Amino acid sequence: MTKLKTLLITGCLILFSVAAFSQTCTTLGQTPSTAFPVCGTTTFNQSTVPLCATNDIFVPGCSNQPGSANYQNKNPFFYKFHCYVSGTLGFLIKPLAANEDYDWQLWDITGRNPNDIFTVPSLVVTGNWSGTYGNTGASASGVNYIQCASFPPDNAPTFAQMPNLIAGHDYLLMISHFTDGQSGYDLSFGEGTAVITDPKVPKMVSVSPDCTGTVLTLLLNKKFRCPSLTGNGSEFSISPAVTTVVSAATNTCASGFDFDTVTITLASAVPAGTYDLVINNGSDANTLLDLCGLSIAVNEKVSFTYAPPQPIRADSIGKAPCAPDSVLIYYPKKIKCSSITASGSDFAITGPTPVTITGASGNCVNDLTSYIILKLSAPIYTKGVYTVTIQPGIDGSPIYDACGQPILPQSLPFTTADTVNADFNFITKYGCRTDTLTFSHNGAHDVNYWSWVVNSNAPVFTQNHTLVLPASSTNNVQLTVSNGTCTDTSSTTVVLDNEVKASFTMDSYICPEDKLSVTNTSTGLIDAYLWKYDILGTSTLKDPLPFQFPTLNREAYYTVKLKVFNFTLGCSDSARRTLTVLDHCFIAVPTAFTPNNDGLNDTFWPHNALKADNLEFRVYNRWGQLIFQSKSWRDKWDGKLKGVEQPADVYVWMLRYVNRDTKQPVFEKGTVMLIR
Repeated sequence: MTKLKTLLITGCLILFSVAAFSQTCTTLGQTPSTAFPVCGTTTFNQSTVPLCATNDIFVPGCSNQPGSANYQNKNPFFYKFHCYVSGTLGFLIKPLAANEDYDWQLWDITGRNPNDIFTVPSLVVTGNWSGTYGNTGASASGVNYIQCASFPPDNAPTFAQMPNLIAGHDYLLMISHFTDGQSGYDLSFGEGTAVITDPKVPKMVSVSPDCTGTVLTLLLNKKFRCPSLTGNGSEFSISPAVTTVVSAATNTCASGFDFDTVTITLASAVPAGTYDLVINNGSDANTLLDLCGLSIAVNEKVSFTYAPPQPIRADSIGKAPCAPDSVLIYYPKKIKCSSITASGSDFAITGPTPVTITGASGNCVNDLTSYIILKLSAPIYTKGVYTVTIQPGIDGSPIYDACGQPILPQSLPFTTADTVNADFNFITKYGCRTDTLTFSHNGAHDVNYWSWVVNSNAPVFTQNHTLVLPASSTNNVQLTVSNGTCTDTSSTTVVLDNEVKASFTMDSYICPEDKLSVTNTSTGLIDAYLWKYDILGTSTLKDPLPFQFPTLNREAYYTVKLKVFNFTLGCSDSARRTLTVLDHCFIAVPTAFTPNNDGLNDTFWPHNALKADNLEFRVYNRWGQLIFQSKSWRDKWDGKLKGVEQPADVYVWMLRYVNRDTKQPVFEKGTVMLIR
């Protein structure tokens, strides 16, 4: 088992990692990046496994157990495969000796570096780390969790439930053994419904000659086994037989097990013409074998044409973006980067505005690039047709392609677009409650796309945009324009405050000797105001002076109204409030009340306490229990405590306040009779 050993020494439990006693894994197949490629129909026999260990492995549900640690991939082999048809994966790991057990774990490494299995826990699909001897793997009867490390003879489950594979995904399977004296195992796939065997028939796809006509590059349609290719290239021949093959090699077999590209070297260059590369049974008695042992059909051929290299010309100029500060010139063959003069002196650009080239370079890999980049001293902002003139060697240093041929002089046109400006105008038609706004863009510089977004609403794609907005509102307006090459965005905040809205605040109650003060809170573009104090008086001031109502020696009720006007818009609005003028402001507390819901004397409170500041009113029953309390003289006791009617009886009240006029504190108390 690839897990931590546990030893009991003098009563203390000590955990030892076996990593300190292992060698680094260097054998092909023992690291994620050199995993064996899998054919689902092949049984893998591993009779010897070099002893080694690398990074520890995260095991879901096991690595984070108290006192535990990540498990070690000791003496591992890795197997990689691709899923061609989704389904379940079943496989069997069968030890070659009865007293051995193997651990395994499966990862989904689609689009990842295989070594990510050591650092990305989420890649784990399933696994089994049981210490029970015997067969292990994934089957329909397996458990639906990862069995953690265990020790025989605990008979822990050795099979995990078959995982579901996803078509198009890549997977990595690790098999490891804890002990060093292992006998090996057989690995076979079956039972599941997923397809992990490449269904394509093995074929040659294409072949291309190099500049000299002595080296061919062959592309294959799938991966093939490295041992099926002979170093002398005996699997290949040329038809017509103008030359012979002397070697064949790959650039992947030194660090892996498969290949899909072959470099074939010929004894001599082929003359100009068209030829066939023919595949035969080589000296190893086969053509090329794919991962499942299927071979390319004998005498299959693929044609290629060789023409001695000639000087070349550029085939195109890259489409100019908005305000380009560089120009890309593309060539049909790779260009040698070392032959490009860095100053760009082999090139010139003419057009509607002056353009200065300050440098030339390429996207170089191994001194080769497929295009040349001309760097400009400043971006080109003007629309027009410009011309790149290529004069290679004019500076005394020719530019060569990968075959050593010079590039030829020529002139190539390219087109630039005007930059655009998204600034816009708008006209407002004011209203009383809403305003109509018309936004417009001039469409200059070939703009053919507009996108208006107002207050995060859905965009509108017209050159002009009309909408209705509240006359009192703040609105964010954004316009994006484009001419297909250049794009610009402009935004502004439109504040509308022309709504004519009347509003004011005032006291709802006043004493008969006091004047009424009002506070005007109206908003909008207002030209005039009209205050009406019921039928008793008016004012046209925005903020009128306090108004004195008549003394009637009784409680009186009045309507106070404000009307506002905007003569330009023809708008008006009004607001009104109700005022109660008390008959007096002498605080009086009744001696009795009858809470029988007849609408007469149903509640108890201190009357007319309008000028009582910091008021506190309390009512107690005869046992001193607080029955009611309030800090507002308008709150009234309804004869109940928490919704329960209180009995008819005598109750004690206490009243504290500060007289608003004298600023003197007052304390009063008395009794009230509750009558039912």
